[in-house]
Amino acid sequence: MPGTKGSKNRPETNIIKDYASQIAEKQETIAALNTEIASIPANIDTLKADLKEKKTALKKAEKEVASLEAKKTKADAKAAEEAKKTEAESVLKKLLASGMSEDEILEKLK
Repeated sequence: MPGTKGSKNRPETNIIKDYASQIAEKQETIAALNTEIASIPANIDTLKADLKEKKTALKKAEKEVASLEAKKTKADAKAAEEAKKTEAESVLKKLLASGMSEDEILEKLK
């Protein structure tokens, strides 16, 4: 016959709490946490140094890009000027070849 719901037929066990082992376990946890905490500032310093290095490299790269863009703009302007000059010389040669005098060409340019 099954026992009743509030049955007192449980075996009595004397649970002896081992406080010494619990204390030792917690002290190990504390030591591990202290070690981790001590390493965090070192990691922060390393990351700060890396950040500073990366920012310096970024500034240098940005300056180089700006310099290259300025050089490109200057080279493009020079190339455009050369193209205009070549075109003008070509038109001038055509006009001279067609029999137009220098004075007539100068008059058209004005």
